[in-house]
Amino acid sequence: MNSLPILDPATDEACCAPAGTPALGAEEAKQKALVFKALADPNRLRLLSIVKADASGESCVCDLTEPLDLGQPTVSHHLKILVEAGLLHREKRGTWAYYSVVPGALDAAAGLLATL
Repeated sequence: MNSLPILDPATDEACCAPAGTPALGAEEAKQKALVFKALADPNRLRLLSIVKADASGESCVCDLTEPLDLGQPTVSHHLKILVEAGLLHREKRGTWAYYSVVPGALDAAAGLLATL
């Protein structure tokens, strides 16, 4: 049985130095990842689309369960993620919560990749 030789890693001193500070800071990357994660789920995309398409500019949580064929707790979870990502605004009125798209949020989300 022949064994392969073990190679030592190259330690070339002439190699380029690290670029320094990353172009995208840790906190900014975390915020952008929140938006991408929120948009990565088909149910959340549908919720965002439904809320945006509503003629009044807002949707009651009570009207969002049927189109998705999901239970209220699941829909509420998805809406919470969209709110935390800064895409939706939540307003409590009595028993119900109403959701609307945060002004400029969709344009900002569309530009996230361009700003990397």
